[in-house]
Amino acid sequence: MRAVAASAPHPALGAFELGGAYDSAGFEAEADAQYAAATAAGLGAVDPARAAQQVVQHASTLRNLGRVDEAIAMLQAAPVHPETGSAPAVFLALALHSAGRHDEALRVAIEAIEPSLPRYRRSVRAYAAALTASPPTRRIP
Repeated sequence: MRAVAASAPHPALGAFELGGAYDSAGFEAEADAQYAAATAAGLGAVDPARAAQQVVQHASTLRNLGRVDEAIAMLQAAPVHPETGSAPAVFLALALHSAGRHDEALRVAIEAIEPSLPRYRRSVRAYAAALTASPPTRRIP
């Protein structure tokens, strides 16, 4: 795969594909380095669809490496792209769960699927929002 990546029409594309190969094989540290190289080489300008995919893949790799806060930040800033659909939100929910932020994780997951529901969307939105709403403060008379 390294030889194929080296012959890619642009270095960003080669680094992205090599990062994906490392990622699929379970070599997260190597994948992280390649994903970072793809970003530095301008993947976003060269191929926005692959750049959107890379955000999901790279953030997932960072979560697996224990760099959960970086993964969360990356996914919160993920571009909207038809190539990834709701995937950034799903992976954000996983990262939030890994960070121990379970209510936020569930809210993000619910909000990711809410648009696809044929009914009950308003109720689902309200229930999701309530997961992270602060409890009302009580005033003692």
